[in-house]
Amino acid sequence: MPGDQTLDVRQMAPAQRHGTIFSMFDQLKPGQGFELVNDHDPKPLYYQFSAEHAGQFEWSYLEQGPEVWRVRIGRTQN
Repeated sequence: MPGDQTLDVRQMAPAQRHGTIFSMFDQLKPGQGFELVNDHDPKPLYYQFSAEHAGQFEWSYLEQGPEVWRVRIGRTQN
């Protein structure tokens, strides 16, 4: 969405990625989101969001590989 920030984690060490992504999510206000850019399908991240933030996030694929994945992650309005 217009105004969303982009978080490109492709150059980050894998061990730092999830912490950085969740930190960015924690700073969102309801209705806000960001675009995640990754070098693989971040499906495990989706499952982690589902476990830790059920009902609090939105997940929309914008691009699905084969080399780049883009996902909009947003905080729900609740």
